[in-house]
Amino acid sequence: MKNLIKYFKKSYFIIIIVFLMLASQAYCDLSLPKYTANMVNIGIQENGITTSIPKVISENKLNNLLIFADDIEKKEIKKEYKKLKKNQKNQKKYPLLKKESIYYLKNKENKQILTDFFERTLMIDQFLTDDQLNKQIKEKMHIKNNDNIYNTIKLMPENNLNLFRKEINKKMNNIEPSIISQAAKTNIKKEYKKIGINTNDIQTSYIVKTGIIMLAIALISMILTIFVSYFSAKISANIGKNIRKDIFNKVLSFSSSEFKKFEVPSLITRSTNDITQIQMLIVTMLRIVFYAPIMAIGGIIMVLNTNTKMTWIIAVGVFIILLIVLILFIIAMPKFKLLQKLIDKINLVSREILSGLSVIRAFSTEKHEEKRFKKSNTDLMKTNLFISRTMSIMMPLMMLTMNLITVTIVWIGAKHINLGNMQVGDMMAFMQYTIEIIMSFLMISMVSIILPRSLVSINRINEVLNTKNSIIDPKNPKQLNKEKNGLIEFKNVSFRYEDANYDVITDITFTANKGETTALIGSTGSGKSTIVNLIPRFFDVTGGNIYIDGTNIKDIKIHDLREKIGFVPQKGVLFTGTIKSNITYGSKVISKERLEKAIEISQSKEFIDKLKKGVNSEIAQSGKNVSGGQRQRLSIARAIYKDPEILIFDDSFSALDFKTDAKLRHKLKEITKDKTIIIVAQRISTIMNAEKIIVLDEGKIVGMGSHSELLKTCDIYKQIALSQLSKEEVE
Repeated sequence: MKNLIKYFKKSYFIIIIVFLMLASQAYCDLSLPKYTANMVNIGIQENGITTSIPKVISENKLNNLLIFADDIEKKEIKKEYKKLKKNQKNQKKYPLLKKESIYYLKNKENKQILTDFFERTLMIDQFLTDDQLNKQIKEKMHIKNNDNIYNTIKLMPENNLNLFRKEINKKMNNIEPSIISQAAKTNIKKEYKKIGINTNDIQTSYIVKTGIIMLAIALISMILTIFVSYFSAKISANIGKNIRKDIFNKVLSFSSSEFKKFEVPSLITRSTNDITQIQMLIVTMLRIVFYAPIMAIGGIIMVLNTNTKMTWIIAVGVFIILLIVLILFIIAMPKFKLLQKLIDKINLVSREILSGLSVIRAFSTEKHEEKRFKKSNTDLMKTNLFISRTMSIMMPLMMLTMNLITVTIVWIGAKHINLGNMQVGDMMAFMQYTIEIIMSFLMISMVSIILPRSLVSINRINEVLNTKNSIIDPKNPKQLNKEKNGLIEFKNVSFRYEDANYDVITDITFTANKGETTALIGSTGSGKSTIVNLIPRFFDVTGGNIYIDGTNIKDIKIHDLREKIGFVPQKGVLFTGTIKSNITYGSKVISKERLEKAIEISQSKEFIDKLKKGVNSEIAQSGKNVSGGQRQRLSIARAIYKDPEILIFDDSFSALDFKTDAKLRHKLKEITKDKTIIIVAQRISTIMNAEKIIVLDEGKIVGMGSHSELLKTCDIYKQIALSQLSKEEVE
């Protein structure tokens, strides 16, 4: 995971922007339930009246309410309310002004002392003016039905009035504050109607205004979502690109030992499918993992501010969801690990079948390969089905949990509303916040579908990135001795493959001089290719040392070492492009003369001239549109064009006919004067004119010298020669 975190550092600024956008989006989303509650509570139930302090009030109403005010409240009322002038404009606006004086609120600020006063007194007024309650109070106080209750209260002795106030306040303390506020606003609505104000306009104005605000918030949230998605995708793509680049660069530095550890199909899967899984995880993390906790925490805070009586429902819901996720995670995790290995397997089988299609057809083994592919494909299908079925259970369980929670909230909330402890809007807001909290945990749980597979992919990527190369540059590289250009020395060299029980080559000692051709010959498995692969450090010796120009190759930079060498492998390798791009591959300078010379020496001119586009003719992937011999000749041309000091041919003439082979060797003599040439060959005719021939048998040198010398001193060489040529040709 540490390796993945370092890739985020390059995008930290954009990640901060994304985080701020997510926080803003969460704020918008968490604001909407509040406005929904206000729309119901204030806009519908309270007719758009937003405060418990009346903006205008009749003199009679105000005097009645002041009966229940203390001295501080009376002083504040007199300070804040002024009598409205009885001019034509005001009388038109407030028709009651023609009959009765009206007071208006000078300061629009909602002072707490005024809010407390009016909520309490307007609720008392609601009690006193309610027909049924009014009748009961009058019976207790022995007041006639046609008498005004306030006139009677005003005539009460001070002691009786104080007792009455205490009794009323005691009842008020048992009522939910939200109910008191709602009752006060209902009373204000009646007062406004009495004064002549159109309360329908107030309600409509509030609903429209609140609706516009909600639409604006939703629009902002949508815009933020689009930008977050864009930036998340951009960050993910950039990180995927950088990981892919690092994987590719790491693989390029691998020696053959590392390639044995990671098979080619597996490396391809890791560079494609595994990185795609990581990209999906990054997008999910930026879009969901960051957003969900903000929503969950914000939702919990908002719920606690709305109503704390039902918070236990959220706790139960979250616990159930986490339990479901944990169980599914435990079941599915082992299968996710297996899934990537099965993808590797099917890639391996597919690659083998497609690469060896001609052999399969030649031996009529199509049915066998079909069965082999079917098995790999079926194993992958079964694992995918198991994971899909396991994870498909999650969503129905989550939705069932969420729906049960919603039903529970409505059931319990309805009881609280019936008891007067909660408003309808508050229950709706609580329900929305609860759904948002549950959805946040649901989103986090959705990550659990991607996370297991992504973690497996991260580990597989880390395996490649953390692999220590067995062949590395020296800490203090040495410069090559220019006076000994191309001199190669093997001193007691031995080599053993990793985890092998025996040496492939043992105690190899020889020198390859500049201007000479050194040939290696021997039976299959005698170690010829191993020896030449040690020179450019495709492998490192396990015993002894190899020197070039008097310097141990382990003390030379790998790049500098390989710059001196032109290597032609046994199997000609060509890349997609043109003949020209393949021959000039790896060379910084493009020279027409060098190109023509390389083509001529490699005996490629004849078939290139027959092509319509000549050197600009297209080469298909892996050189599939040219023959094996043509591939070898173009590979030889590439090495010659490079013009290195050392040329190594690893059985590179095997696909050439004898005539072409002889012409090529004859032309090679033109460039051997200033180069060291090492040839691995099976044919005696290819190497019989070499200055030095080394005969190998079971990884050891059994003969060394010229052709004529070896015929006299080495029985193995003589047997190889006679098996290929007549006695006269040998001599």
